Amino acid sequence: MDDSAWVVLGSVIGVHGVRGWIKVHSDTQPRENILDYAVWWFKGKEGWKEVRVMESQHTAKNVLALVEGVDDRDTAERLRGTEIAIPRRQLPATEANEYYWTDLIGLEVFGPNDVRFGTVDRLFETGANDVVVITDEREWAVGEKRPNGPEILVPWLRPDVVKEVDVERGRIVVDWDPDF
Repeated sequence: MDDSAWVVLGSVIGVHGVRGWIKVHSDTQPRENILDYAVWWFKGKEGWKEVRVMESQHTAKNVLALVEGVDDRDTAERLRGTEIAIPRRQLPATEANEYYWTDLIGLEVFGPNDVRFGTVDRLFETGANDVVVITDEREWAVGEKRPNGPEILVPWLRPDVVKEVDVERGRIVVDWDPDF
């Protein structure tokens, strides 16, 4: 399967103890939902490798897992930075007007008067609302400084700010001043 068939749910960020437990950064909400999947896929130099989760737990700060084939600290340490994914087909279907963040990354973003801002780089949570981070790809005169640097931050507020999302066409329309 090519990379588009996978959804990255997190990554290995460290080790825990001496028996091969790994610390996991989870992108799922809530973070322990990554443990709902008994089989993970790790991306290595040779591509994706299936790995069974043997034991798991979550603490106030971390998700911890013991995966097959990893039974000591040194082996676990070699996994640091490894992406954890599942096949896309395993994700639950979304409702109308509901999106997985992974499906929004890379979409083009347009503002008022169909002005192209750039493409979605990532999203993140704040206490009030989620935020879309757009790589600023607007044209600038030589030597002209961008008002906010190379990124535009747009709050994910539907329908007030985010007016239209069309994943199939690869486009999001927002009502936002990119220089705000």
